Amino acid sequence: MNHPYHNYVSEISRLFREGQELPLGDLPPPAKSEPAPDARKVLIFSPHPDDEVIIGGLALRLMRESGMRVINVAVTQGSNRDRQQARLEELKNCCEHIGFDLVQTAGNGLERVNLRAREEDPGAWIAAVQTIEEILLEHRPDIVFLPHDTDQNSTHIGTHYLLIDAMQRLPRALAFYTVETEFWSPMASPNLAVELTDGDLADLIAALSFHVGEVERNPYHLRLPAWMMDNVRRGGELVGSQGGGVPDFMFATLYRLRRWEQGRFRQVLERGRFLGAAEKAGVLFPSD
Repeated sequence: MNHPYHNYVSEISRLFREGQELPLGDLPPPAKSEPAPDARKVLIFSPHPDDEVIIGGLALRLMRESGMRVINVAVTQGSNRDRQQARLEELKNCCEHIGFDLVQTAGNGLERVNLRAREEDPGAWIAAVQTIEEILLEHRPDIVFLPHDTDQNSTHIGTHYLLIDAMQRLPRALAFYTVETEFWSPMASPNLAVELTDGDLADLIAALSFHVGEVERNPYHLRLPAWMMDNVRRGGELVGSQGGGVPDFMFATLYRLRRWEQGRFRQVLERGRFLGAAEKAGVLFPSD
C-alpha cells in the first residue's frame, strides 16, 4: 500500500520527464531594460560557457533590482576544440536572452586554465593572467564573480587562481567586491544565501537551455531546481548556524562575499547573511 510520499516522489519524476520535452533555446526573452551609461559593473568570470547562468542568480537580481550592468567574461569556450565556436554561439544566445553582456578572452577562449599549466608552463600562464588583468583594468568592476578555490573541476579551480594572480597585479587603489561561486563542489564556508523567486529561476533555466549541445548531452538545466532547493538545506546551517532555523526559501544560491582591497581579501560580513527576495540585492554592495 502506497503512502503519500510515493506520490510526492512520482510527481517529481513526472515533471522531470515532461521537462525533457520542453524546447531548448528559441524562447521569447524576459522583459529587460538597458542599464544606464554610468551603471555599476558586475563581471562574471565563467570557466565554461553555461556557468554564467548556473551560478548567476545574484547577478541576475543585481541587474533587475539595482540596474547594474552584468558582463560575462568567457574565460574558456570548453576543451573540445571542435565545439568551441558552436559553444560561443550558444553562449551569445544565452547572454542575449537573459540580458548579460559578453566579453571573450580570445578567439576560442583561453586554453589550459588549470593548476598544472600554472606550474609547468609559466609563460603561457602569465600571458593568460595579463589577459584577465587587462579586462579588469578596462572595466574597473564594482563586483567580480569567480569560482571558489576548491570547486573540484580543474578549469574552475584554474579560473580562481587565474583571477587571484591577475588581481595581485592590479593597482592597490583598485578595489571591488568579490563573490565566490560553487558548482562542482560545495564551499566549506559560504557566508551568503540568496533567495531566487520561481520566476528568476525559471528565467535562468530558460537561458541555460540555449546551451543546446550541452543540455542535450546531459539535461542538467532540469536539475537546477533540485540543487537550488538543496542549497536551502545546506545554507540554513552553513550560512546560519548548526541546529538553527532554515530560512523560508524554496530556492537559493550560496556564495562567499568578500572585498578585494590593497592586494588581499577583506571580510565584509560579520556573520552569515540570508538575502530574501523582498530585499534588494544591491544592499549587499554599498558604494564607496
